[in-house]
Formats: sequence, structure tokens, C-alpha cells
Amino acid sequence: MASLVGCKPTTPSKYIQPDEIEDILVEYHIARAMAVTEGNYDKQNYNQALYWNSVLKKHGITQAEFDSSMVYYYRYADRFDNIYNNVTARLEDNAMMLGASEGEIGRYASLNANGDTANIWTDAPSLVMMPMAPLNHYEFNVNTDSVFREGDTFLIQFMTDFVYQSGGKDGFLYTAVEYPDTTIVKFMSFSYSGLCQLRLENKVKTCPKAVKGYLHLGGASDPSTTMRLLLIDNIQLIRFHKKSEEPKQSETDSSSSSTAAQRTSVEADGSGDTFGQSVEALPVTRGNRPHRMVERIDSVKARN
Repeated sequence: MASLVGCKPTTPSKYIQPDEIEDILVEYHIARAMAVTEGNYDKQNYNQALYWNSVLKKHGITQAEFDSSMVYYYRYADRFDNIYNNVTARLEDNAMMLGASEGEIGRYASLNANGDTANIWTDAPSLVMMPMAPLNHYEFNVNTDSVFREGDTFLIQFMTDFVYQSGGKDGFLYTAVEYPDTTIVKFMSFSYSGLCQLRLENKVKTCPKAVKGYLHLGGASDPSTTMRLLLIDNIQLIRFHKKSEEPKQSETDSSSSSTAAQRTSVEADGSGDTFGQSVEALPVTRGNRPHRMVERIDSVKARN
């Protein structure tokens, strides 16, 4: 009995062994991510099937063998969770291959916690969820610090990959930005593989205290044992500082600059009319007083 308790659980030989299924899953998600970054929807489906068939051929397995092995591991949530923890860690190392530098998700890939635009996500950037407690719920809490300012806005975004044999896909994101006197709540549901974004914008004129929330995967009430798996990768929480307004130029400087610009752009046509000039007195020659100043009629009209 002691020897049996001390032994690690073994996997029947008819199923793909843990080390190999881990390698296959890493390549599986890379293949799906590569397909998403290419072309339209039809081309993505074609490329996804093409890449995945290459993975199956490389490992010498069939789709049926892969599916049955996944269902087997899915029945043992603790083992499956350990496998996917290793998978997500390896996917983080292969982030460039997953398209982390592509599109909207890649715009903030290299940001740290400093600067006017910063990635302030402090938890692991990837996680795996299944519609069974406790793996169907994930909470996060990012406390603010001295670098947060009044008027800050936020963007939370991530890539999703649903691996479902059957059943409805029901992902949910809830967020709350806490302020000294109020809390701003926003949420969204998602049921597709790809980029998910939620912008947290508001007009509260105080510095935020914390950004918190949770991710939830529905379907726990369904007793089905068919494989239902959600991989969330490249999680980012981006903070944007409000842009400071540039000081306005004084009216005197503005007026002087405008007048000078107008005076240097004076042009005349053959009739003697002047264009582009400000309303002011113009010198004319009349009789014996060549320096007398009079106001032109067209200047009066312009002024009125």
C-alpha cells in the first residue's frame, strides 16, 4: 500500500504520454496562432488545418488518438492543469511565434511599468481555464502607486483560444477601477478565439486606487465530460496617463506674430488692390502732403 501511494499516477499506454502531449499542445497552439495572423477567415481555417496536420504527421499520431488522449487527461483536472501550466510557460517563451509582436496586442508588448503608457499587469501573462471549479474562475487585483495620476485610463487585452469538442463557449471578464469616492465597473463576454479588448475610460477627477476584476468561464453546471478548454495568453493591463495641455501663447505674442505674418505676405495685382493685409491706415500721395494717412474703403468693409 505504501509503495502504491508513493508512486506517481501512470498513463495507460494507449494514450499519448504526458511529456509528448505537452510537446504536441505547444505546437498545437502555435499552429492556431500562426493561422489567425494570416488572411481572411476562410484562409485562416485552411492554414490552421494545414499547420495542425503537419504537427500530427511530425509526431506520428492521428486526430482520433489526440482527441482520446485529451479526453483522458481532461478527466483528471489536477494532472491536466499541471500539463497546461508547463504548456503556457513554454508558450510565453515562444511569444514571438504566437504573434505577440503582431497587431494590436503587440503594440504594448515591450512596455514596462514606467512611462506615460505602461503595462501594469503583475500576474502571469497566461492561464488555462476549464468549466469546473476552481479552474473556471481567476481573480486579479492591481494596486496603484505613486506613478498613477488623475485622469488615468486603462485597457485590458489578451488572446483567447477555445479548444472545445462541444458545448457553448461562455467567457466573461469583469473589471472595477476603484477611486476614493466611487467605483467604475465594466464587463464583457467573449466566445471566440482571438483578440479581446476592454477599455476602461471615465471622467473621474481623482487618482485611481486599484484596478481589479476576474475572468470566468461558464458551463460548470454541464456534467458533460467532453473536452472544453480555454487558453488565455498575452494578458496585458495598459495604463495611459492623461496628456498634459500645452501652455497657450499670450494674446500679445499671438497678435504680433499674426500681424507680422500678414505684413510679410502682402501682394498687389495690376489694379493696385492689396490682398492679405490687416485692417490699418495706408499711406497715399495727395497734393502737397505725401505722408497723409487715410483709411481705405475696402478696409472699412473688412473691419465691419
